[in-house]
Amino acid sequence: MTTTTLAVLVPLLPFLGSVAGLLLGRTAPGFVRPLAVLPTLAAAVLAVLVAVRQGGGKTIEAATQLTPTGSVPIDLSLYIDGFAALVAVLVGVVATCVQIYSTGYLREDPRYPSYAALVSLFTSAMLLVVYSGDLMVLLVGWEIMGICSYFLVGHYWETPEARAASLKAFLVTKLGDVPFLIGLFALATDAGTFRITGVLDAVASGGIDHPTLVALLLLAGVAGKSAQFPLHTWLPDAMAGPTPVSALIHAATMVAAGIYFTARLLPVFAASAAAMTVLAVMAAVTMVGSALAALAQDDIKRVLAYSTIGQLGYMAGALAVGDRGAAVFHLLSHAAFKALLFLAAGTVIHAAGTNSLTAMSRMSGLAKRVPDAYWTMTVALLALAAIPPFAGFFSKEAVLVAAEHTALGERDVAPAGAGWTVLVAGLLTALLTAAYALRLWLRTFRGRGAEAPDHGRQPIAMTAVLWVLAIPSLGFGLSASYLDDWFDGNALTPTLTTAVLGTGLAVAGAVITYAVWRTLAARTPVAAPVPHVAHPEAEAGLVEAEALRLPHPALDPADPGRALLGPLHRPAADGFHLDAVYRAAFVRPVLAAASLVRFLDREVVDTYVRGAAGTAKGLGWLVRRAQTGNVQTYLSALLAGSVVLAIAAVALANAVAGA
Repeated sequence: MTTTTLAVLVPLLPFLGSVAGLLLGRTAPGFVRPLAVLPTLAAAVLAVLVAVRQGGGKTIEAATQLTPTGSVPIDLSLYIDGFAALVAVLVGVVATCVQIYSTGYLREDPRYPSYAALVSLFTSAMLLVVYSGDLMVLLVGWEIMGICSYFLVGHYWETPEARAASLKAFLVTKLGDVPFLIGLFALATDAGTFRITGVLDAVASGGIDHPTLVALLLLAGVAGKSAQFPLHTWLPDAMAGPTPVSALIHAATMVAAGIYFTARLLPVFAASAAAMTVLAVMAAVTMVGSALAALAQDDIKRVLAYSTIGQLGYMAGALAVGDRGAAVFHLLSHAAFKALLFLAAGTVIHAAGTNSLTAMSRMSGLAKRVPDAYWTMTVALLALAAIPPFAGFFSKEAVLVAAEHTALGERDVAPAGAGWTVLVAGLLTALLTAAYALRLWLRTFRGRGAEAPDHGRQPIAMTAVLWVLAIPSLGFGLSASYLDDWFDGNALTPTLTTAVLGTGLAVAGAVITYAVWRTLAARTPVAAPVPHVAHPEAEAGLVEAEALRLPHPALDPADPGRALLGPLHRPAADGFHLDAVYRAAFVRPVLAAASLVRFLDREVVDTYVRGAAGTAKGLGWLVRRAQTGNVQTYLSALLAGSVVLAIAAVALANAVAGA
């Protein structure tokens, strides 16, 4: 079987599994789990075969015209270079782990068939984005992911949080997709093609007339899809969905799509120094702001959500300094340990018997109750904090090294100012990342909250996946020296300067956090266990009844984040009130405009309509009153009219004669 055929099957198999799952979900429920796992697993295996055959060497291309347009053609094409081959393997492996994990996590969920089918469709759409060689076909996968995220984030639609989160995710990402679509059309118009190879050739020959405008329009879509400032606000709220969905969105789909798209079309952005500077500033603000917000969150999933935003900021920073190899390397590394973090958090939540016990202030005694989650999450947090030799250290160092080279003028793809911006923000974020990672570990596994009921050992399908993902979280970074050929030939190994600075700041952040936590813990009494309370929504897995009886987490005196952030804690916990700004700047004006339109429609337009109807009705009433059916009345009216006409005629004749 040719490599092209294998590549076509990679996105096709999960799509077919999704369709079959939707069709057979009710009539043959026994086939739901095999249809969820096996097609995705097969796609992952085929993606590995494609990557082996591609080998980081010559790009694999194939194309056929999808439809004649009369102007810019649309092609059904494949474009598989080293980046695409490795990212497809990542998507397939993580999606398979999520599907296997979900068979245990959602085994009692009545909507599991539709959930599994949507996850398969989500996976297929991302694989289409990865392998597509035509921007319009890529856009199809891009938008399918948007609608899949809407349904999956809103899986627990009984809760208002899930409904609001799904709508917010859809609308915020669409806000970026509108200029993104305009940018794609402008780019294709200048290049004369939607083919990625044609676009890159046009950029190389200077054929793009307005590179800054096109790049900024595309960046709006990237910011929305990859949750970069200022369109990142949807991602923390998306934690209202099932935890395996969070793992999929944060590690291998959706947010990874924007970074991957920018990496693939990096020459388009690099053609504009202004666009690269904007990207660098956006990445820097995203990194630092999200790390501060993560340090203030009490919900474990929201901490991980803001962590994802910050790590995506690292990737965007690498792209802003012109090194897409470092960006994609960190994308691959981050996918492993972030999927592990979310799935381990899901195991913690599942151990408590609900889908909503996520407040760290309410956790206690979990290290012994969920040892698999404890050990694997420890590995993932060390990778997140970039402690050597874990994977995150090598990939984050690749980003810092790229920023250093640009800042010192050793690489001229981007302005030196962009390099300094990314480098300083990256080092500061390294300190903050270690601080919130250790804070999460201490409060989750060494917490002093009210212990939730023990619901027994977790399914093997869940715990086995954790150990599978722990392997790349620990060892993937060691492959950096072997991946140069896959990533444009740029070295991905750390340098002494950034390694010492980055690791030193990370250790400093961890030490300070631990010291503060020890001091606060010594002053805080252990909370009394809370007895299990029957609650109808708790039994449905929607609300943790015990959580309803606990104090507000913001008042937790043992939280080192409050002491470290000081006056910044409250605004950081609320995402620096960016949602309030959006409500004041956009939501309220739109609602006011809608109220004005409703008033004008009701009081002005409807008044004219009612007036026209009333006039016609009045005239009809007058005509009806005149139609009596009496012949004498008709003759009298005719005679009176004739007399009036005669008098008028005589008067007119006299007036004419007198003139």
